[in-house]
Amino acid sequence: MKRFKTVDDFIAGSENWQDELKRLREILLSTELDETVKWGAPCYTFQGKNVVGIGAFKSYFGLWFFQGGLLTDPAGVLMNAQDGKTKAMRQWRFQTKQQIKPRTIKAYVKEAIQLQLAGHEIKPVRGRPLMIPPELQTAFDDDQAARAAFDALPPGKQREYADYIADAKRDATKASRIAKILPMITQGQGLNDKYR
Repeated sequence: MKRFKTVDDFIAGSENWQDELKRLREILLSTELDETVKWGAPCYTFQGKNVVGIGAFKSYFGLWFFQGGLLTDPAGVLMNAQDGKTKAMRQWRFQTKQQIKPRTIKAYVKEAIQLQLAGHEIKPVRGRPLMIPPELQTAFDDDQAARAAFDALPPGKQREYADYIADAKRDATKASRIAKILPMITQGQGLNDKYR
């Protein structure tokens, strides 16, 4: 997915869903939420905390509720896009403009805000052990400077790198990813720093 600097650019950059995205934006702006851009896509916050985002893909467009796992979901529209990985975030996918129901969307937003005000939150599981893939360990054995820089990174950034290599299916992909990240590690960068 492309990353944009403004919501207008995001909507203009969508090939298929411009009218639908404008409608979702209009609905969200009619609530108490503040509009911003995070990770190159529209994000709507309340008191500085992420509540809902807008996304668009080839076959659907939708809303992403950051704490959607807590919502009661009376319409049964929310789904977990990555079962087993995503704990809090839930998607609401649409394929047509007719599926957009402003009153229902506002009710979900209102519930999300109320949950936030009450301090309810699904927090990421911290402290799972860091598993360095064998291919990355071999690269560190050959490059002690990269290993030292890796050890100096915070645990979350170490985990991002380790998962990035472990998630690759093919050996060639793992090798190309390692070649890409070793200079980043040596410079003390995190894998996703450019998105923060």
